[in-house]
Amino acid sequence: MTSIAMALLFLLGVLVLAESLNKLERTAPFAKGLTSRQRLLSWLKAIAWLLLAWAGAGALVGPFFGQAPPTLRELAMFGGFTTLIVRTRFKEG
Repeated sequence: MTSIAMALLFLLGVLVLAESLNKLERTAPFAKGLTSRQRLLSWLKAIAWLLLAWAGAGALVGPFFGQAPPTLRELAMFGGFTTLIVRTRFKEG
């Protein structure tokens, strides 16, 4: 069970990392012509995607550094974000 959980976390981490880097690339908190509110929201979005990318990268490298097996909470969190990502991709077309 432990190896299945670690493999699942690795796979979910790949999906979360790929999507978060994709979304992070599209945020533009330094864009010209943004209102203060738009700039704040853009910064918050960039920070959120950066934190998700960091978590995804941690899921990828964790097994190579002797990380403890993932808890149900970690799997549920990554699974939830992955479900939202896949749902959004299907919704977009």
